[in-house]
Amino acid sequence: MNEYDSERIYDMAKKINYKRTENLSEADCYILNTCHIREKATEKVYHDIGRIKKKFRNKKKPIVIVAGCVAQAEGEILLNREKYINAVIGPQSYQKLNETIINIEKKYKKVSSTNFDVIDKFDTFNSIKNLNSKISSYLTIQEGCDKFCKFCVVPYTRGPEFSRSINELVDECKVLVNNGSREITLLGQNVNAYNFDGKRLSDLIYEISKIKELKRIRYTTSHPIDFTSDLIDAHKSIDKLMPLIHLPVQSGSNKILKNMNRKHKIEEYLQLIKKLKKIKPAIRFSSDFIIGYPGETESDFDQTIKLLKEVEYINSYSFIYSPRPGTPAAKKDIVQESISKRRLVKFQKIAEEIKKKYKKSLINKKSFVLFENKVRGEEEFFGRDEFSNSVIVKSNKNLIGKIESVKIIDGNQKTLFGIIDNKLEKDFAA
Repeated sequence: MNEYDSERIYDMAKKINYKRTENLSEADCYILNTCHIREKATEKVYHDIGRIKKKFRNKKKPIVIVAGCVAQAEGEILLNREKYINAVIGPQSYQKLNETIINIEKKYKKVSSTNFDVIDKFDTFNSIKNLNSKISSYLTIQEGCDKFCKFCVVPYTRGPEFSRSINELVDECKVLVNNGSREITLLGQNVNAYNFDGKRLSDLIYEISKIKELKRIRYTTSHPIDFTSDLIDAHKSIDKLMPLIHLPVQSGSNKILKNMNRKHKIEEYLQLIKKLKKIKPAIRFSSDFIIGYPGETESDFDQTIKLLKEVEYINSYSFIYSPRPGTPAAKKDIVQESISKRRLVKFQKIAEEIKKKYKKSLINKKSFVLFENKVRGEEEFFGRDEFSNSVIVKSNKNLIGKIESVKIIDGNQKTLFGIIDNKLEKDFAA
């Protein structure tokens, strides 16, 4: 989502004659677009600003703006602690960016824009053409969260759930496809909570699937309690909808899920997975896990390991719990660090074994790969298969933007290697 916002920030800044530069030591303006999900995010901001200071020690000071969720959560603290910062802009106030930069150029006082004005934000984004021309692009369809999981800072930094209209999303999707995108990933803090005038995520997917040159559709991140039957049906009926679902569970223990305020039980989560596998057996899953959440016992952790083995996630993202300031869980006693680290190591070892087994099963199998770019300096092309696995293929012809049938001949934990195989009867690139 921050990547999407960063691209739209750049689209806006072009309107006041700013251009992106790779020569950081000659930049006139730095915008640090931040995330507050993980720990030490604020300290990373100060570290980055320290690097900027060093670059400009004997030069004219650039404009420095801290944007995003750290700005929203700790804006006034940032401005008071670090005088080098000119402005802080929260994620729902990006529409004020150009005005902020112009005011700084005119030597006006420091600026703090942290209001929750998401409607104005997207009205502004809609008025400015999305210039992203990547083969695989992101599109934010929903922001904010009403779930209030006790460990999560998102409701406090992104505000309540807000969904954009289907018409504006279809229009932006068409722009991205006209720019060259062949795959769109729909984004939201709770993407399957999308609801605009009674229209849900499945309705949006049906609409954008009608765009001829759009070949693939993905979405992230889903909440289990918002996974409705119509969305399950969409996976059965829409070929463009990819069969990898990111479905965060956080823990395999019902006790911990209740303490987290996740609003679902493991039995319900597994029943959802069963329904999805029934309508499309090829569907695979990835998930997020928090290890060492306050109150987690060895028994709770063992239940998480049991879930990991049962679902066999092809990707899992696991972290030791870190308190986020202002969240209810931040007040609870944390699990001893050495215990959490031991559990994380055990979890990740098993997760890697599952992933290794899965990747090995792909050798000598065929998949369909959408190629995104050329590997620098080589006659090789990088792409992703239906399950978002990275694939590299050698080819004398330009594969960028094409979907090709590929036979996987080798691979490791990160990348698969294959050869073009045009013998398959079904042409997914058509």
